[in-house]
Amino acid sequence: VEGMTCQSCVSSIEGKVRKLQGVVRVKVSLSNQEAVITYQPYLIQPEDLRDHVNDMGFEAAIKSKVAPLSLGPIDIERLQSTNPKRPLSSANQNFNNSETLGHQGSHVVTLQLRIDGMHCKSCVLNIEENIGQLLGVQSIQVSLENKTAQVKYDPSCTSPVALQRAIEALPPGNFKVSLPDGAEGSGTDHRSSSSHSPGSPPRNQVQGTCSTTLIAIAGMTCASCVHSIEGMISQLEGVQQISVSLAEGTATVLYNPSVISPEELRAAIEDMGFEASVVSESCSTNPLGNHSAGNSMVQTTDGTPTSVQEVAPHTGRLPANHAPDILAKSPQSTRAVAPQKCFLQIKGMTCASCVSNIERNLQKEAGVLSVLVALMAGKAEIKYDPEVIQPLEIAQFIQDLGFEAAVMEDYAGSDGNIELTITGMTCASCVHNIESKLTRTNGITYASVALATSKALVKFDPEIIGPRDIIKIIESKTSEALAKLMSLQATEATVVTLGEDNLIIREEQVPMELVQRGDIVKVVPGGKFPVDGKVLEGNTMADESLITGEAMPVTKKPGSTVIAGSINAHGSVLIKATHVGNDTTLAQIVKLVEEAQMSKNPNKHISQTEVIIRFAFQTSITVLCIACPCSLGLATPTAVMVGTGVAAQNGILIKGGKPLEMAHKIKTVMFDKTGTITHGVPRVMRVLLLGDVATLPLRKVLAVVGTAEASSEHPLGVAVTKYCKEELGTETLGYCTDFQAVPGCGIGCKVSNVEGILAHSERPLSAPASHLNEAGSLPAEKDAVPQTFSVLIGNREWLRRNGLTISSDVSDAMTDHEMKGQTAILVAIDGVLCGMIAIADAVKQEAALAVHTLQSMGVDVVLITGDNRKTARAIATQVGINKVFAEVLPSHKVAKVQELQNKGKKVAMVGDGVNDSPALAQADMGVAIGTGTDVAIEAADVVLIRNDLLDVVASIHLSKRTVRRIRINLVLALIYNLVGIPIAAGVFMPIGIVLQPWMGSAAMAASSVSVVLSSLQLKCYKKPDLERYEAQAHGHMKPLTASQVSVHIGMDDRWRDSPRATPWDQVSYVSQVSLSSLTSDKPSRHSAAADDDGDKWSLLLNGRDEEQYI
Repeated sequence: VEGMTCQSCVSSIEGKVRKLQGVVRVKVSLSNQEAVITYQPYLIQPEDLRDHVNDMGFEAAIKSKVAPLSLGPIDIERLQSTNPKRPLSSANQNFNNSETLGHQGSHVVTLQLRIDGMHCKSCVLNIEENIGQLLGVQSIQVSLENKTAQVKYDPSCTSPVALQRAIEALPPGNFKVSLPDGAEGSGTDHRSSSSHSPGSPPRNQVQGTCSTTLIAIAGMTCASCVHSIEGMISQLEGVQQISVSLAEGTATVLYNPSVISPEELRAAIEDMGFEASVVSESCSTNPLGNHSAGNSMVQTTDGTPTSVQEVAPHTGRLPANHAPDILAKSPQSTRAVAPQKCFLQIKGMTCASCVSNIERNLQKEAGVLSVLVALMAGKAEIKYDPEVIQPLEIAQFIQDLGFEAAVMEDYAGSDGNIELTITGMTCASCVHNIESKLTRTNGITYASVALATSKALVKFDPEIIGPRDIIKIIESKTSEALAKLMSLQATEATVVTLGEDNLIIREEQVPMELVQRGDIVKVVPGGKFPVDGKVLEGNTMADESLITGEAMPVTKKPGSTVIAGSINAHGSVLIKATHVGNDTTLAQIVKLVEEAQMSKNPNKHISQTEVIIRFAFQTSITVLCIACPCSLGLATPTAVMVGTGVAAQNGILIKGGKPLEMAHKIKTVMFDKTGTITHGVPRVMRVLLLGDVATLPLRKVLAVVGTAEASSEHPLGVAVTKYCKEELGTETLGYCTDFQAVPGCGIGCKVSNVEGILAHSERPLSAPASHLNEAGSLPAEKDAVPQTFSVLIGNREWLRRNGLTISSDVSDAMTDHEMKGQTAILVAIDGVLCGMIAIADAVKQEAALAVHTLQSMGVDVVLITGDNRKTARAIATQVGINKVFAEVLPSHKVAKVQELQNKGKKVAMVGDGVNDSPALAQADMGVAIGTGTDVAIEAADVVLIRNDLLDVVASIHLSKRTVRRIRINLVLALIYNLVGIPIAAGVFMPIGIVLQPWMGSAAMAASSVSVVLSSLQLKCYKKPDLERYEAQAHGHMKPLTASQVSVHIGMDDRWRDSPRATPWDQVSYVSQVSLSSLTSDKPSRHSAAADDDGDKWSLLLNGRDEEQYI
């Protein structure tokens, strides 16, 4: 048999051939690529066996065969009248034929399924053969390349859900089936009652005498195995009920003997990957509830009643061979011999299926008491009876299974040792990181890493961990911060059941693993959204900064999309789960980071770059390296070590030599906005009093507003309260009562006792404060008389709801601030509109200078943000960036980086949030802000400890210095050889110049010393200060106008017009996460569409979904 690649192929061939009529025994060897089959020649021929193997996708040829025995006519007649083993498909096929005749006019439906977990042709055949036998299935075609299956079935007999369960229940149990949208409810699942409620008979129960059989099952390890067996067997025609006991390793089946036999039930269970044997049969018409599995009785050969629990060993498993044969052995005949232990070295195991195969088959051998196989260590610990079997026999049996096995004579259970070579370590921090990571791993008892020799000595327990695991731990790029991020997800969800009129009739706390798509989940204020979903009922505000990077909460109403891991700030809501488990947005972000880390192309060191010119030049370089390789090997590492140390002293943490060598090649720098270009925290930019109607002085207005907003946890309220306290010079405010907060609109309350605040020393206001009418003056402060004020603070809609009229002048003033990317809120006191406050996320002071310096170095600068287009354009004009990508998702940022990389550009990404981490990992050089999230810092190659954007310029500047020093080191390393080797070879001997051996040794040492001293000169590097950058930019740095900034939406490269072009820009995307989103509520016929778009952007989309929404 040719074409077998793994143990799964062996199991598939054995399972298929063993079920053929006339086959007595089959043994397939993976190493020898052959199969030995014992068969009955009057029932099946070798050519038929060969054809069956070929039909499975393998190439089979008859190697040799023994001449069959000569039988008489009587023997042949008796042999043909027996009931040999036959495939389970025969009974099902007959039934399917009868079903076809009875339903010739039935409708046939074609279903397209996606199946994950298939690895080879054996998996395809496994699915096609087993699913093709199910009732109602007309045909099935499985594509390994596309990971899909096309099933034609009769919806009156089965359903997509039943097909999904059947495929997922197939061995080895790692198939994952995805149904197309809308397929869950299609069809009719006539087996669902059997699957979920074994106690209730199916609709098509056959009347008459039913039999009960007890089947011993070996190989069950958890409740999932029980559910798989019950679900699969209960769907077979003729099976009325089934009850599986995990503890006792048995299954009690009530069946119709005229439709299905116990042997077919046993074969069906074996097809699922378990070992099964029929223990007993009894004729009964009573339901299964009258037969307790724990007290089922069987008769031994001597007539003594014995319970199944007594027969099965303590592991809950029964031997695979026939139970009466074992029960025939009397306990008195067992010899009291002390069991012994042996250890075997096993090679050829590739997965858990191999381990299960070895353990299952060894436990069937007489004399083997227990088997423990360690996959990673490649070892097996076996307890055996020396009177019955010996270690060499056990090893031979494992070899017959297709593995290489040898007895370990000197194995005493001691710890394993491994010595590894680790490349890429540049400092003591790398050593500490590797050692701490290894010592925290279960199974590793000792780890020592030497930086000088790049070696690691690890002692480990081979029963727990193997050498390959240790290598993976050291080489792993999986971020610990990402694991912490995943652990922040909710562990439980409150799943509710709705009755009529959407009333909650039941609530249940369930683990996250049990939440399914379509479940209704209740989320209380302050709780986390456990899954991605859509709001069914309720209104709230959600903090989704992990996706968009924006600090502002988002309004959620019925129909809005919520993200797993985000915080429910206000009201209680009911959501319908749309994405669970690994399909949630947070899980997709982690997947993006991991894929970006794994796909990033490593950059070659300069000294490792191969330049081929001529063969003579190659040989000369070889001679130079052989003559003195030490200095050549020190040229790059010493410069990198000094360079990273100097960078750390200047507040720049560079993770290794690759980003340090890459920085000087950067041609494009992409900046995130919130938290990178800006501070990431809203601040009050302007306070505007409405002069015509204002009746209170400015200080009293600030005291009243600050007291009102002190009761709000909204970021805008926190910013206003902080500003008022700073301007009034106090930490205490007045009293606030009857506080009411309406998400997305504003607040209302009553404020009193603010007079004491105004008694403090007066000082000038630092923020711009003015009147709407320039001719007016600030109202004079009246005598301090205790008063109670009715306060309303919010957007236009909030004030209109409370009966206030907003003039066109006030509306225009708000629009002007909103066009600058600011949030404008209105203040009304005692029913009178008296002020407006403008709030924005302020740009960092050095941002414009950093952008200008990068551009002067020939680097393209791009702004990429999840915020709306107006805010992004306003920030870009301030810092001098003329190309902006707004309203992008984390997947968009990764795609944009890849697009630039495909054009041959080296890209640097500067960000600080979780949403930036995929792009940071994908970029050639990821730069994280030191005050950012742990995830971003983990994913980045460079960390700016001092949160100074000018350090991005400094890192590129230092990279250029370091690379130049590396080149100088290479020259110094080779110059001694270039000059010394010809002289040492005697070229100048005719003129009397000869080098002595000690001179050559001195020259070799001098080259190494020269390289080290040259590298140490990098310690004199000084980062350019602010004054130098300002002097260089003086007279050249000019702000941009809005028309000079091109804004692209998502991944769309079409240029957008100026914000003054259409009224749409004044109101669009008002529901998105931004500092100006909550107050851009000017009525518009587009407002509903804007809300829908905002909800769309709340999901992390991929591939085609992104294109549909952009």
